[in-house]
Amino acid sequence: MDKYRKVMKPKEDIQKSDEEIRVTAAGSVSAYVSRAATVFNELKKPYVIVQATGNALTKAVTAAEVIKRRFKGLHQITELKTVEIVDEYEPLEEGLDKVTDVRNVSVVEIKLSKEPLDSSDKGYQPPIDESLVKEFDPEDMMRGRGRGGGTSKGRGKGSTGRGRGIIQAGEDVPQLQCCEPQA
Repeated sequence: MDKYRKVMKPKEDIQKSDEEIRVTAAGSVSAYVSRAATVFNELKKPYVIVQATGNALTKAVTAAEVIKRRFKGLHQITELKTVEIVDEYEPLEEGLDKVTDVRNVSVVEIKLSKEPLDSSDKGYQPPIDESLVKEFDPEDMMRGRGRGGGTSKGRGKGSTGRGRGIIQAGEDVPQLQCCEPQA
C-alpha cells in the first residue's frame, strides 16, 4: 500500500443532540459520568444515549454501568449495530487503479432513561436494585481515588544509590579503617 494514498473525504457534519454522549477509546469514564449528570440534573432531560464504535465499545458499556450506579431508577435499552465504512485509496504512480477498502465496524447504542422504556425490547434491562446505587456527588468526582500523590521510598526504575551526602569545603573527611585494627 506504499504506492497509494488515502483519499480524505470531507467529514459529514452530523449534529448530535444534548442527550447523546459519544464515547471514544481515549476519553475517561468519569468525564462521561459527569456529562450524564449534566444532562439529567442541569438540562433536565429524561434520558441519555451512550454511543460508541470500534475500540470504544467496552468503555461505553463501562460508562453506562457506572451511570446506572450513580442515578436511581434508570431503565436501559442496548442496541448493537454495524456500520459499513468505505475507504478509497488513489495511486501515487501512473498505471495503477483506485482501490476501495470496505470495513464493517461495530456500534453500540445504550439508552438510559428515568422514564420506563419498552420492556418487550430484546435489549431491555430494568433498573438495578436501589441498594447498589450511590447517588452522584460532583465533589466525589473531583476528589482522587487515593492512588499516587504520596512520597514513595521505592528504589525501582533506575534510582541511584543514596551515597554519603555532599562534603562541604573545609569539613573533615572521616577516614575509614578497613583492614588495620585500631590501636
